[in-house]
Amino acid sequence: MAQPGRLGASSPAQNGAVSAAGTPYSNGPVQNTLMHSQVSVSQGYSSPFPESYPHQIPAKTPLNPASGPYNYGDSQTVSSLNSYQGPGQTLSRLPLEPNPVTPLQNTIPLSRMPPPPSSQTPAALPASSDSFLYGPNPSLSSNWQYGHPQVGSKTNHFVPVSTQPSLSGNTNLSRNNQYASLGTPSLQNNYVKTGSISPPTNQPLPTIYQPIRAPIGPPPSGGPPPVRSLDPQRKTSNSVAPQPQVISTVNQEGDMSTASNGSVVENSYDAIEGGGFMASSQLTNQNPKMSRNVGYSYPSLPPGYQNTSPPNMSERPSTALQYTSGLQPFSQSPLGANHLTTRMGGLSLHSEGLRVINLLQERNMLPTASLKAPVPNLHEDIQKLNCNPELFRCTLTNIPQTQTLLNKAKLPLGLLLHPFKDLLQLPVVTSNTIVRCRSCRTYINPFVSFLDQRRWKCNLCYRVNDVPEEFMYNPITRVYGDPLRRPEVQNATIEFMAPSEYMLRPPQPPVYLFVFDVSHNAVETGYLNSVCQSLLDNLDSLPGNTRTKIGFITFDSTIHFYSLQEGLSQPQMLIVSDIEDVFIPMPENLLVNLNENKELIQDLLKTLPQMFTKSLETHSALGPALQSAYKLMSPTGGRISVFQTQLPSVGVGALKSRDEPNQRSSAKEIHLTPSTDFYKKLALDCSGQQVAVDLFLLSGQYSDLASLGCISRYSAGSVYYYPSYHHQHNPVQVEKLQKELKRYLTRKIGFEAVMRIRCTKGLSIHTFHGNFFVRSTDLLSLPNVNPDAGYAVQMSVEENLTDIQVVSFQSALLYTSSKGERRIRVHTMCLPVVSTLNEVYLGADVQAITGLLANMAVDRSISASLSDARDALVNAVIDSLSAYRTSVLNSQQPGLLVPFSLRLFPLFVLALLKQKSFQTGTTAHLDERIFAMCQVKNQPLVYLMLMTHPNLYRVDNLSDEGALNINDKTIPQPSILQLSVEKLSRDGAFLMDAGTVMMLWVGKNCGQNFLSQVLGVPNYASLPLCMTYLPDLDTAESARIGSFISWLREHRPFFPVLYIIRDESPLKATFLQYMVEDRTESALSYYEFLLHVQQQVNK
Repeated sequence: MAQPGRLGASSPAQNGAVSAAGTPYSNGPVQNTLMHSQVSVSQGYSSPFPESYPHQIPAKTPLNPASGPYNYGDSQTVSSLNSYQGPGQTLSRLPLEPNPVTPLQNTIPLSRMPPPPSSQTPAALPASSDSFLYGPNPSLSSNWQYGHPQVGSKTNHFVPVSTQPSLSGNTNLSRNNQYASLGTPSLQNNYVKTGSISPPTNQPLPTIYQPIRAPIGPPPSGGPPPVRSLDPQRKTSNSVAPQPQVISTVNQEGDMSTASNGSVVENSYDAIEGGGFMASSQLTNQNPKMSRNVGYSYPSLPPGYQNTSPPNMSERPSTALQYTSGLQPFSQSPLGANHLTTRMGGLSLHSEGLRVINLLQERNMLPTASLKAPVPNLHEDIQKLNCNPELFRCTLTNIPQTQTLLNKAKLPLGLLLHPFKDLLQLPVVTSNTIVRCRSCRTYINPFVSFLDQRRWKCNLCYRVNDVPEEFMYNPITRVYGDPLRRPEVQNATIEFMAPSEYMLRPPQPPVYLFVFDVSHNAVETGYLNSVCQSLLDNLDSLPGNTRTKIGFITFDSTIHFYSLQEGLSQPQMLIVSDIEDVFIPMPENLLVNLNENKELIQDLLKTLPQMFTKSLETHSALGPALQSAYKLMSPTGGRISVFQTQLPSVGVGALKSRDEPNQRSSAKEIHLTPSTDFYKKLALDCSGQQVAVDLFLLSGQYSDLASLGCISRYSAGSVYYYPSYHHQHNPVQVEKLQKELKRYLTRKIGFEAVMRIRCTKGLSIHTFHGNFFVRSTDLLSLPNVNPDAGYAVQMSVEENLTDIQVVSFQSALLYTSSKGERRIRVHTMCLPVVSTLNEVYLGADVQAITGLLANMAVDRSISASLSDARDALVNAVIDSLSAYRTSVLNSQQPGLLVPFSLRLFPLFVLALLKQKSFQTGTTAHLDERIFAMCQVKNQPLVYLMLMTHPNLYRVDNLSDEGALNINDKTIPQPSILQLSVEKLSRDGAFLMDAGTVMMLWVGKNCGQNFLSQVLGVPNYASLPLCMTYLPDLDTAESARIGSFISWLREHRPFFPVLYIIRDESPLKATFLQYMVEDRTESALSYYEFLLHVQQQVNK
C-alpha cells in the first residue's frame, strides 16, 4: 500500500520495464538482471537525404518489442511513443506523452515537515504514522517506499527445472540446460571477519541449476538483414594459447562504444553484452559476419596486454586519487577455495561503531577531515581487493538477509557509481578470451571461487564454469597453470580490450558537431569569442585519431551550415531559411576530417565571432537547428555541443516563459516538468543513432531549462549553466566557461556505450538515476560516456540471503574509445550479509544514503510536488531513527538517540532541504533550481555532497602541520568547521568551498599580516567589496593559500569561481545561506530541526 510522505512511494515509473498493466516505466522496475533473452533484432536502413549515404543511416527498430520499444532515462515519468516518426528515421516507438500523474488523495495524513520559523513551535505539528518502505512501485505520497518490488521487478533467481521448452513471447525455443555440480565442497566461501558474533549458517546450494532466459519478444520477421564483412580471427580448439602480458596504464582512454558507421548485424546490444542465463558460451563464438566494406580499416589487436598512453597527458591534470586498495601490484597471495572456506567466525565490531549518540547533547559530530566511506566488515584478504568506493558504493555496507529486515531498518538500499572516472592506475587486458560465467555472463573477478585449477564458481549465480585453456597462463609470472594470479582475479577494477564479437558494427570515428546560437542576444553576451578561442587552443587536444571529424552549425531564425570542402580558400556558409522542413545541403562537406581540413576550420573559428556582430535578429530557432544537427550526425553518431542564450522562440520546440517570481516561494506551483515533449522525443531519436547532446545555457533570463534539459538527459549528455553570462559585466563567468570548456574538450570520451549492473541472485535492481536511456529493461544506453558523470540505482532483496555470507555487485561498461578501440571497463564490489538490525545500522553509509535520497527527491519533486519531496526527506530521518529506537535500543532513554553511523544523517537531510534544488523562498530562480536538480542526478557522490554540505575552513593561520606534499608542493590541510556563524570570527578569514563556488570571507579585524601578505592591501578599508582572484604575491602565506585553493580546484571536473568578500559585500548574504546549521527566513536551524525530529521519533 502506498505510504504518504515516503520517498519511492511516488517515484514515477522508471526506464526499462513494463508493469502488469503494460505501462512503460521511466527508469524503474526492471526484469531479472541475470536473466535476459538473446534477441536478434533486424535493423533496416533508410536515407532521409537525397544522394547522401543511403547505406549508413540506420532506421532503428526496438530492441525489446515485447515490453515497449524505447525506455527512458533519468528515472522520470515517461510516456509511450506509438509509431512516432522522427526526422530522417523510421521508428516504431510508443508515443511520448506524459503519463497522467495520479492525483493526491484527500486521505493523505498531515505532513511531518517542520514549518518555517514562526511564532509556532515545531511541537505543534501533527505527525504521520506511516511506515517508511522503499519500493519500486510507489504511489504519490509524502513518504518513500524502500520495499519489495511489486510489479515487473527483475529478480535474480533460478527457474525451476523443466523438461518443456519455454515459448512465451518468443518462437525461438529456449533450451533447458541442466548443470549439476560435481560433488564439490560447499559452494559458499567465508569472507567475514572473525569475532564474537557467529556468522549466518552456510547452507549448501542446490546441486542442479537450470538457466532459462526470459524471452524478450518475438523474433524479427523475414531473413537476416544485410551485414558488413568483418571476419574476426577465431581461436580454434586446437590453437595454442597465446602468452599475454599486462601493463598497468595511467589515465587510460576509456571509451565504451559500439561501432557506429551504420553497419547492421542481427545481434542486439543486449546479446553482445550478454545479460542472461542463456547467454552461454556459444555467445563468444557468434562473431558477426559483415558483407560490405565500410571504408575504414581496423588493425586487429594482437593478443597480449597493451599499454596505450592517452593524448595530452602533460596538459591535463589527473582528477583521480591514488587507490589505497583495489588496484594492487600483483603480489597478493592467491585466494583459492581452500583459503576462503575456512570458517572465520562473525563480525568484529569496533567500539566506536556500537556507540549510541544523543544528538541533542553531542551536536558537533562533524569530523575535522573529509568523511571517509565506511569499510565493509570483510576479511582483510578480501577487503584489500575490493572496489574503490569512489567508483562503486552501496548505501548499506552490511546487506540485510531479507527484505523484511531491510523494511524494518527504514533505510534505502542502492548503489552509487562513478564508472568512467579518471584513474591513476588501470590494468588493461588484451586477450582472445574474456572469461565470463556461462549462465549470468558475469566477468571473472577477485570474488569468484576456484574449486581447482580447472573450475571456478561464479559469485553471482554460483554456476560452476570451466577455466579456459588460455586463462591458465599467468602473464605476470609467465608460468602456466596459475590462474589465481591473473590480473582479472587480482583487481576489482579492470579494463578489457574487447574482441570483434562485442561489436555491432565497426567502431565509429570520433565526430564532434558544434551548434551556436548567433541571435542578437547571443552576440551581446560575447560568448562566441570565448568558445571559438577555446576551440582554437584545444583543437589538437580533442580526443580522437586520424579519423576525427568536426562540423559547425549556427542559427538565429534561420539555420547556417558551413561547407569546409577541401580545396576551398575559405569556409562557405549555406543558409536554410525553411525551418519548418529543414534539410541538409551538401552533407558530404559539412562534417570533415579534422586533420585534413585544419586550416579551413581554424579560419572559420577566427572569423565566426565577427560574422554576426551587426545582426539584429532576435529570434531563436533552436528546435530546427537541433533537428538539422541530428540529421547530419545520424550516419555516424557522435557528440553535439549546443550553445544557447535565450528561450527558443520560433519553429518546432518554441517555448514561452513560465517563470513567475511571485510563485517561487510556493513549493507546489513551480514548473519543474517540461512544457513540451519535443526535446525528449528528439533526444530518444539521437540515442537511437548513438548521438549525445550536451547543452551549454548562457542566459541572464528565463530559458525553461526544465524543457531544454531533456535533450541532454535522455541522450546521455550533460548540462552546463552560466547564469547572467556577459563578457564585460560578468568576467568571472567568462573564466569559468573557459576553464570548463578546456576540460570538456580534452577529457576522454567513450562512444556507443552500454552499461549493465549485475548483482548476486536474490537481489534485484528496480530504479535507475542519471542521464541515459534504458534499453531492454536493464541495459543503459549511453551514446557518449564521460569521466565526470555519476549514476545511482535502487535495489531490493527479492529472495532471502540466509544461506550466503557475502553478495557481489558488478558494473560492466562497454564502449568505443576515441582511438576506435572497443573496451569493457568492469568494477566489482563485495559486501557481507548480516542478520540483525543492529548490524544493518552499523554498516550504513550516510553519504551514500543522502545521495540516493537526493535522487529520489528530485523524481518526487517532478512527479508530485516540491513540498511532497521535502516532506519525504524529513520522514526519511524520522522513520529510520524511530525504527532504531524501537527495534534496537533496549532502554528508552531521553533525547534523540542515533547509531554512530547515522550521526550526520539529520544534518545532511537538513542541508538537502536548504540546497537550491529543494529550498523554499523567493531567492531561487526556476532555471537555477532545475540546474541544481540536473546536478543531483548527474554528479558523482563526492561532488554532490560538497554542493549539499560545503566545507568551511579557517585560512588566515594556515601552517605546514599535517600538510600534504604533492609534486614538491606543500598543501596545507586545515580543519573542517561546522557551518554556523558561531564558528566565524571577525579577526580571521574563512574559506567556504561549496563545490561549484568558493567564497573567502574576511573579518573586519583580520590580521594585518593576512591582508598584506595574502590579499595585497594595506588595510581592511582598502579591500574591494568583491574581489574574484588572489594576487600572486611572493610570500609564504600567499603560496600556502594559493596552493590549497589550487589543490581543491584541480581535483574536480568543474571550475569553482572564487569570491573574496567583506562584511559590507552584497555576496555576504549568499555566504550566510551556506550556513546550514543556522536559522533562515524559511528553514529551521539544526538544533530546531533536531527537536522536531525528536518529537516525532518519541511519539
